Amino acid sequence: MTPEQRNIMRQRENMRRQIMTRDADSAVRDSGLQLNPQERARFESRYIQERRKVEQSLRQQIQTERQKEIPALIQQLRKEFQIDEPGKGPVSKSAPSPK
Repeated sequence: MTPEQRNIMRQRENMRRQIMTRDADSAVRDSGLQLNPQERARFESRYIQERRKVEQSLRQQIQTERQKEIPALIQQLRKEFQIDEPGKGPVSKSAPSPK
């Protein structure tokens, strides 16, 4: 990985952390709780921990759904790009693009 790519990844990770911290802060405000600094830090930590679990679960659900849909997509594309006659290229049945 080049130094530029590492720098971009660092920036993305920092941005993700800032967003997560901002969301945790917002969750504390939205909860209506009056917390001392120590309790607030614990609340934010638990929020981030539980949010990661939720996001992981959602990623798994999306992956499962994607895997269910892919065979039908491949079949559709196979039909769309099937060669009708020898020496003839793939058949394109897509609509012309509007200009």
